[in-house]
Amino acid sequence: MRGSVDGLASSAPLGPTLPAVFADDDLAQRFVAGLDEVLAPILNVLDCIDTYFAPALAPTDFVRWLGGWVGAETDGTETDGGADGSGGDRAGAEARLRAAVAAAAYLHRVRGTRDGLAEAVRLAFGAEPEITESGAAAWSGRPLGPVPGEPRPRLHVLLRLPHPTPADAYRLDALVAAARPAHMPYTVQVTAAERNPER
Repeated sequence: MRGSVDGLASSAPLGPTLPAVFADDDLAQRFVAGLDEVLAPILNVLDCIDTYFAPALAPTDFVRWLGGWVGAETDGTETDGGADGSGGDRAGAEARLRAAVAAAAYLHRVRGTRDGLAEAVRLAFGAEPEITESGAAAWSGRPLGPVPGEPRPRLHVLLRLPHPTPADAYRLDALVAAARPAHMPYTVQVTAAERNPER
C-alpha cells in the first residue's frame, strides 16, 4: 500500500508557491508544510510513474495489481512465501510473479500453441513441462495425401517437481485449461522429479 513516508521531502513544496503576503506568515508556512508531508508520497509516485509499469521495478503489491490488469496467468500465491508460510521461497515466488506479468502480452499472442502452453507452465512453476499432443504437420507433393497426426485430439502435460503437492496438480489443471487450444481434450500429471544419487 502506498502511504506517508517519514522524512520524505516533497518535490514541489507548496510554501514557495503561496502569494507574497504569506511568504513570512509562520502559520501559513507550517500549515502547507503539513500538506507537503501528505502530498510527498503522491508526487513521488507521479515522478516515478514509468517504473510502476515495469514489472521488474514496481513494488510487489502493484505488480500483483498490474498482473490482473494485463491478464497474467497467476493464482495469487506467488508472494505468499512457500506452502508452509515460512517465507523460504519468497524471493523465487516474487521473481516468478514479476516474470509472469512481464511475459503476459507475449503469452496472449501465443495462447493456444504448444510454445505458449510450455512458457505459461514454466513461468508458473519454474520447471519445464513435457507436452505430448495428437497434432502434426506434413506436406505432400500430391493432393489427398495422408493426414498427419492422430484421428482423436488429445493433449497431455507432465510436470516433474522436486516436492509436488495435490495443490500443484490443481494449479496445473487450471493453467492448462486456460492456455490450451480451444476445445482440446487434455490430461495433466504432476510427479516427483528424479533426484540425482549422491556420489
